[in-house]
Amino acid sequence: MKNKFKGKIALFVGCGIAMFFAVSAIVMWLWNCLLPEIIGVKIITFWQAMGILVLSKILFGGFGGKGFHKDKFRRLKEERMSGMSPEEKERLKEIWKQRCDRGFFRDQC
Repeated sequence: MKNKFKGKIALFVGCGIAMFFAVSAIVMWLWNCLLPEIIGVKIITFWQAMGILVLSKILFGGFGGKGFHKDKFRRLKEERMSGMSPEEKERLKEIWKQRCDRGFFRDQC
């Protein structure tokens, strides 16, 4: 029984490493095809692409890991709105609708 799991774990780890190398190659290819012509940056190597991929994971927490998911946001919103009266909820919805219609990051004046 244990040998089956060892094989599956080894396969899983091997596939993960292979995917990481494949994604690094895709990052390198996209960088080298697009960015030198668009913004005039230098061409990068495979190892530099891998470094950019790791750096983006550290900075942005991507790759489908555990982050701030929609369910957590929805629960947090419901929790915060549970203590509001219906009038306050409507006023808040109207404020957010106005912000989204005119652009959230524009001047509020």
